Amino acid sequence: MDRTDQWLATHTFHHEQFADVAALVRLKARQGVRLSLCFPTLNEAATIGMVVDRLRPLRDTVHLLDELAVIDSGSTDRTLELAAAAGADVYRAADILPHLGRYRGKGENLWKAVHQLKGDILLFIDADITNLRPRFVTGLVGPLLHRPDLGYVKAFYDRPAGGADDPWGEGGRVTEILIRPLLSLYFPALADCIQPLAGEYAARRSVLEQLPFPVGYGVELAHLIDVWTAHGLASLAQVDLERRDHRRRSNRELGRMAHALLQVVHRRLWQRGVLAASLECANGLHQFVRRQGHWQREVHRLAEHERPPLVRVAAYRRKRELAGAESVAAAEPATVVSEG
Repeated sequence: MDRTDQWLATHTFHHEQFADVAALVRLKARQGVRLSLCFPTLNEAATIGMVVDRLRPLRDTVHLLDELAVIDSGSTDRTLELAAAAGADVYRAADILPHLGRYRGKGENLWKAVHQLKGDILLFIDADITNLRPRFVTGLVGPLLHRPDLGYVKAFYDRPAGGADDPWGEGGRVTEILIRPLLSLYFPALADCIQPLAGEYAARRSVLEQLPFPVGYGVELAHLIDVWTAHGLASLAQVDLERRDHRRRSNRELGRMAHALLQVVHRRLWQRGVLAASLECANGLHQFVRRQGHWQREVHRLAEHERPPLVRVAAYRRKRELAGAESVAAAEPATVVSEG
């Protein structure tokens, strides 16, 4: 059995192994840790009330969660109103660390969440899941509470491509067409991660605060590569949550996602010396759409900026009472960055 085979056998779990919520609560109390759940949102009014309502008992009744929060990147619908009405703590990403400016993107929300929330273990769950159940929480935090050697736990699941009645359980087009081949070629130690782009995961603060955060689509892939680089394969685990139903994105949207993900991979290959040149995105992503019988070019400038590890941010060090806050103050940008 080679190393990846061994990892697949010993670091792959099923959510039913952690279905005893009372046992998880006892472990949490014994370890003296706090658990925070974050939904990163942008215009999720259709589902946010339902997903908060389904998981709120884990905070209010059984007390497995200490926080249940929404971090929003500028919704123009009723997302914030409905989330608050359902019982979530609601924050606007732009109001967190405002002196460092703001970007619009999922990764930005997550970076701000690590600063804002109190948990020693943080969970991130996408807000568009229509079949959300408590297993999405218990399955992800269970390995961390049972195994102190683990630092980062990702979900995997069936993703029906044709909706709830699709028997094939496919989906994850960017994963299968782009990311899995890239990992197999350049990061083979991570090739047995079943859902490398899964938006549902849990991690220890001590791991997250050391990571750079791409501000957009690339955040999950960056985490996977960077956690493995810093802590090794043994610190990663994955949990079968069985099924995830959510809205589907168009191929053009997925093209923009792929563009961001390629930037993340390129940057890390360049840092490792595999690629000789750093990345230039000045030309943008060219896409074409037919309008009134004519093909028209659209150029999307999608530079995947990265936020620095929070341990390098003076405001975070002060909030967490970490030594040396003043010594890193000069590393913080003094000007507001534009939205990306």
